[in-house]
Amino acid sequence: MTQPPLRAVIVPVTPLQQNCSIIWCTTTMKAAVIDPGGDLPRIRAAIAQAGVTVEKILLTHGHIDHAGEAKPLADELGVPIEGPHEEDRFWLARLDEDGRTYGIRGVVFEPDRWLVEGDTVTIGDLILDVYETPGHTRGHVIFHHPPSKLALVGDVLFQGSVGRSDFPGGDHDQLVRSVVEKLWPLGDDTAFIPGHGHASTFAHERASNGFVGDAVLAGQ
Repeated sequence: MTQPPLRAVIVPVTPLQQNCSIIWCTTTMKAAVIDPGGDLPRIRAAIAQAGVTVEKILLTHGHIDHAGEAKPLADELGVPIEGPHEEDRFWLARLDEDGRTYGIRGVVFEPDRWLVEGDTVTIGDLILDVYETPGHTRGHVIFHHPPSKLALVGDVLFQGSVGRSDFPGGDHDQLVRSVVEKLWPLGDDTAFIPGHGHASTFAHERASNGFVGDAVLAGQ
């Protein structure tokens, strides 16, 4: 059986049970850590267990449970941080403050590379497409690997739900547009890893999601 080009493991972190993901290129065993919000010992253990070499950190957005310990991990590993979009500078600048609020370590930083729609990020031989998906935060982005039919969507879409839009910069209508205009065109057979909860597919969510399912949106 041939090895898939991409493999991923999910490491739930912080009291908010955020899905930090480690994804890697099976050809090169080079990896990226996506949204390391906290619990670095747990993330380190998962990296060691996978036997991969992390070459960068990717961020979908700047909320504390996704980005709180990105800087310490990047410094420890000697790797750059890519993402999110610059519109989330507001959130990254207040990570220490939000960390105190939630009882999570938060270290303020600026990424080595802000991302915009149309950018790509590489992990070993893998090339992932970047899409801007505002609504949960203004600078939220998602990552998509077309050959694997896999998307990492942060807090835009969940199994059976969508991201909150009641934080500063949130906009529910914009969030729905992000799902319909950016996620659905990637294909019904695309699986996705959300920022919280279980993985799902776009087909399943279009058929059953109470917020952005086809039937719900058709009835509006």
